[in-house]
Amino acid sequence: MRGPAFIVAAMALFALLDANSKLLSGRYPADQVIVLRYATLLLALFAARAVVPGLGGTLATVHPVLHLTRAVVMIGSGFGFFLALREIPMAEGYLVYFTAPFMTLGLAALVLKERTGPAVWGWSVVGFSGVMVAMWPGLAAGGPVHAYLWAFFATICYATVLTINRLLRHETGFAVLILWSSLPGLILVSPFAMTSWVTPSWPDLAALSVNGLLAGGATLCLAIAFRHDSAARLAPLEFSALLFALSFDLLIWGVWPSAWTMGGALIVVFALLMSQQAAQAKSAGKT
Repeated sequence: MRGPAFIVAAMALFALLDANSKLLSGRYPADQVIVLRYATLLLALFAARAVVPGLGGTLATVHPVLHLTRAVVMIGSGFGFFLALREIPMAEGYLVYFTAPFMTLGLAALVLKERTGPAVWGWSVVGFSGVMVAMWPGLAAGGPVHAYLWAFFATICYATVLTINRLLRHETGFAVLILWSSLPGLILVSPFAMTSWVTPSWPDLAALSVNGLLAGGATLCLAIAFRHDSAARLAPLEFSALLFALSFDLLIWGVWPSAWTMGGALIVVFALLMSQQAAQAKSAGKT
């Protein structure tokens, strides 16, 4: 049960991260929030390694270009989700995020030269239609189109991160992943953050710093989960993120999910499960 427990914990931490960022988005610019997230994550990493030398494995890598590319697209993902969730409910943003596996299929075919059957692509189309169902009322009412576009941009970046992670699957330990994503991100975003810096109050500084701990904790839980269990078993449990998003929307912002949102969610979840089943059947047919 360790794998399922850690994957659910990771989804809860990611949802807390996004809820905290959404609360802060009205007072602080995205670049400042992201810089403080990276800074806190790096401080936590080196503090932990000072207490336990070598914790998380080596900091060196033989794939610096891949790591730097991963760092850049992670910045895009962070900015995109921050700007999207500033204007739309978490549940709607998460539905867009759930299309990442479909986007990963395309990237895997393009970058990793993997081939999938027509059934997998067909269910991908169904999944995207579910997102459109959830978005339709907001778009028809003249809602924030740019917010949904930011969510799709962030999801494309996230799918790229997942693809690069597969290329880096032989890297051992989490320290190298944290260092090579956080340090370049801190260096790249800091100049922009300085130009629009808003001096935070002490409570807000604590909230901004917590983002780094939440991001690090979620990443660590993900790594542990996939170390103890298979992706096939864990993938359906990622849908628990939607439950957390719906709960935060209701408890913090008093936003009830609409029938369109719930209907779209059912379509997306069903399509993802069927797509995964079709991909596994094709893989079994090859063996």
